[in-house]
Amino acid sequence: MANRRIAVIGSGRIGRAWSIVFARAGFDVHLHDADLAMLDGALPAISESVRDLAEFGLIEEDVAAIVARITPCASLADAVRDVELVQENIAEIVEAKRALFTELDRLTQPDTLLSSSTSGLPASTFTEGLHGRARCLVGHPVNPPSLVPLVELCGAPWTARETLERARTLYEEAGQKPVTVNREIAGFLLNRLQGAVLDEAMSLYEQGYASAADLDTVMRDGLAMRWSFMGPFETIDLNAPGGVQDYADRYGGTYRSIAAERVPFGWSADTIAKLDAERRAVLDRGDIETRSRWRDRRLMALLAHRRAIAKKEQD
Repeated sequence: MANRRIAVIGSGRIGRAWSIVFARAGFDVHLHDADLAMLDGALPAISESVRDLAEFGLIEEDVAAIVARITPCASLADAVRDVELVQENIAEIVEAKRALFTELDRLTQPDTLLSSSTSGLPASTFTEGLHGRARCLVGHPVNPPSLVPLVELCGAPWTARETLERARTLYEEAGQKPVTVNREIAGFLLNRLQGAVLDEAMSLYEQGYASAADLDTVMRDGLAMRWSFMGPFETIDLNAPGGVQDYADRYGGTYRSIAAERVPFGWSADTIAKLDAERRAVLDRGDIETRSRWRDRRLMALLAHRRAIAKKEQD
């Protein structure tokens, strides 16, 4: 990866994690934030995260060597000069993204890929008027991308096929697991799947079928056990002797009935307040950040386990 450069715009949690992704893969990373105080605090936070990765055996180099590849840049022009990819991570405000992408289109080389980490805004909403709009796309990660490798690639109607192909190759080189969303859709793939599960969980909770804790247990110690290493289609393919067709023949009617009886969740303020109170009884609001760090360390342990199993299977 010598002399290959990536620009990461935004030094919040997602931007710092992207910086780690690219730096540990050997890319030189230029990290920029319009908020210089945020930028000043980025490298210490990144160093701490990389040390955590080292503790779980998730990096193959010295911590200092990885962090040394990340250069904070106060100037946007300096950050994006001669880079292969710009990974944008600013606020989910379409006007702000449109203004930034206009600047990126002006400042970067014509073949630089311009990718947004947006979790819900289609690329068409902030790239339409750009001269170089064919090189723009969404590269939506899961938080944090340094621990969860999925990245969803979705172009606008005018994004060139070559852009998506180059982006897929680059993210794979960085150790991520890219998937392609064939056309724009709100929420892309992951958030729509997550939204479907969350909507049903909230609805069941609102209707009084189970407590929040028990519904979390259903997912954590039930569905998620298989879903941590198989997707829903492979799961049902293995859940009937004759595969998907057999599964559909056996259970399709049941799922049609469930779908017909479903009660969508309307995000009522009373239900949200009740759920929040139930969660605050087990986790004080002031302890959320500590618990989030615990979550990240559990993700590291899971990632290390998956890598060890994959290596054993290859051997």
